Amino acid sequence: QVQLVESGGGEVQVGESLTLSCAASGIRFADNMVDWYRQAPGKSREFVARIDSSSSASSGLGTSYLDTVKGRFTISRDDAKNVVYLQMNDLKLDDTAVYHCNLSARVQRWGPGTQVTVSS
Repeated sequence: QVQLVESGGGEVQVGESLTLSCAASGIRFADNMVDWYRQAPGKSREFVARIDSSSSASSGLGTSYLDTVKGRFTISRDDAKNVVYLQMNDLKLDDTAVYHCNLSARVQRWGPGTQVTVSS
């Protein structure tokens, strides 16, 4: 049984930073490519960031990002803790959304995620 729990969301002001966590149980997170998605009110779920599995990494971990967050967001992982992070800097109003993590190759049931609200 795989369980993914997002945390770290909250309300911040424009320009501030926030770090989200995705904690996994029931799997060895190091063997999985992990994605972050977000869904804003009235919009469909949107890809945000991806990080390669640690087991497949040859020269550092490959990552990819949505164009609008590139340079501001950083995805990383701590395999010893079975956690993937999303560090979000210089937050903007458009970053407001519910954020979810999931396994790229074995998509799990979408949970409640964690709410990020950016206010001016």
